[in-house]
Amino acid sequence: MPENQSPAAPTAVRLPQYTKADQEEILGTGNDPFGVASAGLTWLPKEEHFGIRHDDRLVAHTGLLRLPVAIGDAETEVVGVGGVAVAPRMQGQGLARLVVTAALEHARTMGPQHALLFCRPPLVPLYQRLGWHPLVEDVLVEQPGDRLVTMPLRTMTTPLHDDARWPSGTVRLFSLPM
Repeated sequence: MPENQSPAAPTAVRLPQYTKADQEEILGTGNDPFGVASAGLTWLPKEEHFGIRHDDRLVAHTGLLRLPVAIGDAETEVVGVGGVAVAPRMQGQGLARLVVTAALEHARTMGPQHALLFCRPPLVPLYQRLGWHPLVEDVLVEQPGDRLVTMPLRTMTTPLHDDARWPSGTVRLFSLPM
């Protein structure tokens, strides 16, 4: 690259698919790449995927999925955000912000008023910097065998539209978590 030319800024793009091999390209082949295995939960795959490539390698990902929920007595839908990953060697460069922002831009076209995610407590400050808000209420999620369990991870939400306000009340996901 010529001396006076800087490398192109990373850009998040919609991915046609996201495979286990793609995840391993970002996070390696460990048994618990997201650090949530101890929660003992079964998770849904995401349907929409966004990623960032650097030097022809996938280095960041965020996935989306529309999910039915009840908040208090009201049944609605949210856009579940999950599978957020940044390659360890690329962390601290704003890639999480870029890939989550791109995914949320698309989520705004999907209909629901809010996005929802589950994360480990150490990640709460990161998501707060990205505009997410922790829920104080417990969130119930479905698990195999018709079990309903309280989500052990931190639940966070963000509005997808300017006039969206998160209602009060118990939250129940009518599916496996994303």
